[in-house]
Amino acid sequence: MQKLINSHKNQKELNFLIIVSVLILALLAISPEAASSSNLELSPSPEMGPVSEHISAEAPEETGDSGVILNSYEDPETPPKIGQYVDIVYTVGGIGAAVLILLAYLRMTSGDPGLVKNPLKDLPSLKIWKTARPEESEETAQEKLEARKLKLFTAVPVLSITFAELLIFSGRMGAAVWIHIGTTIALSLSNIFIKDPEVHKIHQALMLLPVLRLINLSMPIFYDTTLYTFVFIYGPLAIPVAVIVLHQRDSLEQIGITLKHIIPYMIISVPLGLILGLGEYLTIRTGYLIPDLTFINLLKLTIVMVFFVGLVEEVIFRSILQTRLETAHGVWAALIISSLLFGLMHSGYGTIQEILYTGFVGFIMGLAFHKTKSLPFIAVLHGFVNVFLFGILPHQLSLWPGF
Repeated sequence: MQKLINSHKNQKELNFLIIVSVLILALLAISPEAASSSNLELSPSPEMGPVSEHISAEAPEETGDSGVILNSYEDPETPPKIGQYVDIVYTVGGIGAAVLILLAYLRMTSGDPGLVKNPLKDLPSLKIWKTARPEESEETAQEKLEARKLKLFTAVPVLSITFAELLIFSGRMGAAVWIHIGTTIALSLSNIFIKDPEVHKIHQALMLLPVLRLINLSMPIFYDTTLYTFVFIYGPLAIPVAVIVLHQRDSLEQIGITLKHIIPYMIISVPLGLILGLGEYLTIRTGYLIPDLTFINLLKLTIVMVFFVGLVEEVIFRSILQTRLETAHGVWAALIISSLLFGLMHSGYGTIQEILYTGFVGFIMGLAFHKTKSLPFIAVLHGFVNVFLFGILPHQLSLWPGF
């Protein structure tokens, strides 16, 4: 009895940590100060124009990877010193939310899952969950039932995230933020109502996408060079990513941590990154994130894009999400769903061409990961796509007539 009471107490603490962490991100994302630094439109009526229209070589506003909306912090009514303090508070708040997510997962993994009651067990079956024909064996019918449940529990959060990103695409940021908040809380608490460990792993992977968006919208820009902002977005995001990887306990081979064929892969990643980066540049005509192409600036850009953006995003989309979906639904379903979500997470650019192109790039990277099982290759390839997209190509092609 005492063990059961302690379990319920721990579950309440877990729920409290999850809700508090999401609310912190929500407050940071939808408050007026964060809205001014993240180009967040709180009103549902006005349409936000394509983000790519605001990207220029002279302007400090940029749109980074995964539709990360980057704008310099400017508020003429706020004294500079006060504005700096506000920026620091918001940065600490965003990192604090990520730490709370970490504590929530530690609490989750330390509990006894056998003490959690499954309310869905007693619910009447839906029509799509009906047992198979009488001639089928009971074991076959049960397998089909479980497969349908798994598809349903995967489809619902995928559609929720898709809807939120489409709202961002249409300029309705406020509504999108609230949908991401609800999705994050629902996915965090799904372990209470669903016992299937495969569903838990898929939900944990999908939860990282709204968390990425909320951290993005809550993080202010307070550097002259917006490149450094990626560190403050993907750095805190790496905390729940690492916890999920450790919690799911996949082998190093499954998540792609290997040095097999590393030299050929590193060589191939440069020209392939140029080709994919050129296609994306011709799609959205980005500005540059570094003032010139000196060795130091290129080194900074490469480090940020490979070890922060490329590595963290590829662990999310390929090592965790695609791997989980492949186990549950098969290779092609995993490739299609993960590449679709990868494209939709670039909705901040405001152009359908960018969503379609990055979805195609996500499919190429997903297929390459499936064939090679090499996370270093995919992370470096992703990083070099961004190095060419935000560094080399804008500087070089701007000198050519017609570009």
